Amino acid sequence: MTTKGNRSGDLRGIAQVALATHDVDRAAAFYRDILGLTELFCTGGMAFLSCGGIRLMISPPSAEEFDHASSILYFDVVDIQAAYEDLQARGVEFVGGPHCIGQMGESDVWNAHFRDPDGNLMSLTSTVSV
Repeated sequence: MTTKGNRSGDLRGIAQVALATHDVDRAAAFYRDILGLTELFCTGGMAFLSCGGIRLMISPPSAEEFDHASSILYFDVVDIQAAYEDLQARGVEFVGGPHCIGQMGESDVWNAHFRDPDGNLMSLTSTVSV
């Protein structure tokens, strides 16, 4: 089995994340207007936004098996306390404040969890030098 290489079939990273919603307009407005993601385009009842080079596709569930809460998206921020305060001022309801979840020697990893309009758990994350 090859572990390194530059084959045409090698995975290069995450290109897109799908997020199910029953109200595309409301969800797109939250991610665009509240979180500040850039809207790329809307088509066929779906909205596509950019998040650090990864597309976020917001659409109704395509089948009953996909009609459930999403995976947690961790939005990388430089200053988690400032981002927390800014988003809280814009109406984002956080589950808890910024807290350290891991110490890695020269840096700590911090998270602050919140919910989107569909109740999906999301998080801010930041790596802070110590």
